[in-house]
Amino acid sequence: MGKHKYHTYISVYIRKPTMSVTADTTKPDKETPVTGAINQDSLDQLFNTARTHNGWLDKPVDPDLLRAVWDLTKMGPTSANCSPARIVFVVSDGAKARLRPFLIDGNVDKTMAAPVTAIIGSDQKFHDRLGELFPHTDARSWFAGDEALITGTAFRNSTLQGAYFMLAARAMGLDCGPMSGFDNDAVDAAFFPDTDIKSNFLCNIGYGSGEDMFPRSPRLSFDDACSVV
Repeated sequence: MGKHKYHTYISVYIRKPTMSVTADTTKPDKETPVTGAINQDSLDQLFNTARTHNGWLDKPVDPDLLRAVWDLTKMGPTSANCSPARIVFVVSDGAKARLRPFLIDGNVDKTMAAPVTAIIGSDQKFHDRLGELFPHTDARSWFAGDEALITGTAFRNSTLQGAYFMLAARAMGLDCGPMSGFDNDAVDAAFFPDTDIKSNFLCNIGYGSGEDMFPRSPRLSFDDACSVV
């Protein structure tokens, strides 16, 4: 676990052993263009019938499944492949107890009940990895010393990766409950100590019970939100 923690900063606080799970995240021998839409059942699972969950079954999420979710998440595009998202998976009772006092009241019960809470963070030193992640040019020099550019790029792209994370989790059969409503500075000190990582948002994941869900809220139509010029 230590190697993974310090190399990619995906930490998992394990509560108890779980049954094994297999997920095929292998890549094809060669890259091929996307040529068709996924089927309606898949669209529904990712978007149309997926909901934000507040109630959770008492069913653990296997650590191998968390790794499979990350292996899908990391494939989503970011600017210059900067990949600033860093995730701590809060699973153990001790880690949950550390997180609890930093949550607003309305987020406490559902977060304590969730089998996993993902703290989605953004690495403010992401550009130090660009030699590895974007070797085509000296991309690090674009950011070095420009704090405004670093902050904006880290926040925007870690938010993108957080969205990819939720879609990946849903694709792997998990439910999600994303939220803000926590003390960012306190969470950073507790879960990202001695790093340049700043928390962005939280996302409970697991197997939703269907309880305590609000009716689905309206969405804006294409004509309300979009234009073609």
